[in-house]
Amino acid sequence: MPRQATHQTRPEREKAPKRQATAAGEKDAAVNRAASHNYFLLEKLEAGIALTGTEVKSVRAGRANLKDSYGIVKNNELWLLNAHISPYEHGNIFNHEALRTRKLLVHKDEIRKLIGKTQQKGLTLIPLRLYFKNGRVKVEIALAKGKQLWDKRETERRRTADKEAREAIQRSRRA
Repeated sequence: MPRQATHQTRPEREKAPKRQATAAGEKDAAVNRAASHNYFLLEKLEAGIALTGTEVKSVRAGRANLKDSYGIVKNNELWLLNAHISPYEHGNIFNHEALRTRKLLVHKDEIRKLIGKTQQKGLTLIPLRLYFKNGRVKVEIALAKGKQLWDKRETERRRTADKEAREAIQRSRRA
């Protein structure tokens, strides 16, 4: 009688740990919440951003803030000012400055369009969010026009009216 071969299976290898949501591009690294409150957002544009290694690590850790930042076009180049990226905690003497001016990477055609539009009275470039896409840090910037106080009040009224209407519809469906 032939001997029956025992079937051995390899032990399951442990899966690689799941990447952090921010680094995987599932979650935004930084969001400028005040932008839609303070400005009418007219056009949105995706741009790359030139960062140092420690800045990328800080962005991955979620230590970036776009609250008071804005973009300018200078010498046919697009720059991001006042964007706060905290110094990397485990950095050394070559760590970066938190508020340094950073270059935004866009095509020349897009820069030409932005030059014409930003020279109009009242239009500015506002960064909306900082996020990862295919392992690279991207910035979503918007061409924006500042809101006056009555504009902000009107937006708030419209938002509350829409919310009340949605709640009334839900109540009527339940009954």
